[in-house]
Amino acid sequence: MAGVVGRVALITGAGSTTGIGFACAKALAAAGARVAITSTTARIFERQAELGAGTHAAVADLTRLEAVADLVAGVADLLGPVDILVNNAGMVQMGRDEPSVRLSEQSDEGWAYGLAINLTSAFLLTRAVLPGMRARGHGRIVQMSSVTGPLTGIAGSGTYAAAKAGLLGMTRALALEEGPHGITANCIGPGWIATGSSSEAERTAGRFTPIGRPGRPEEVAHAALFLAADEASYITGQMIVVDGGNTIQEYKVALPGLSDDRLSSRPNR
Repeated sequence: MAGVVGRVALITGAGSTTGIGFACAKALAAAGARVAITSTTARIFERQAELGAGTHAAVADLTRLEAVADLVAGVADLLGPVDILVNNAGMVQMGRDEPSVRLSEQSDEGWAYGLAINLTSAFLLTRAVLPGMRARGHGRIVQMSSVTGPLTGIAGSGTYAAAKAGLLGMTRALALEEGPHGITANCIGPGWIATGSSSEAERTAGRFTPIGRPGRPEEVAHAALFLAADEASYITGQMIVVDGGNTIQEYKVALPGLSDDRLSSRPNR
């Protein structure tokens, strides 16, 4: 993607070596972007070392307004103003385990925390970079949503689903408001992606997609790279689903006796 060469890209939630955020950072750096990464722990500096010279890393709690302002200012000082924002941070933070819980049993604090890390953090960062993007007449905002919320639901994950659906709604409003200023806003909806934090149940679910396996973080990253590039300048307000076709199928388990041979010989109706 030649359309990211020299652009400054900020990717959040990039601390895990096996995660989607770091995969996005590697893809953008390989394509010629100047990359800044952030996470909530110091392991982000290990990821920076892997990316190499000319990159920037920072530890930041993106639910805090002051931390967001310091992060954006730091990136601008070292690399230049942010041209591409990939809001990937969310779901969980290191050192804090949020168990699944029914909405009827969700605490006020748990609800607020889930929205803060998955939705409010993206809002704060997006708002912080928009003035500069407007002034330059160019910007790419890529929100890491999910199929959970916008397209599907999981019992016990109502807070997460609400936040991820909120990301899509916010993105569509941004597309309308910022399109005249040369800024596009889009979402990615990952399905079952095998990362270091994936449970065995999640990996098993991935094996029942039409592709027959969980996705890889780099497969999500390539979608982010495309949306971040100049080549995607006429795409805005959309969500690209990267789920191996899982959301198009009604049966999501193996059906007894339904082999490929039997499917190929089934008469048309």
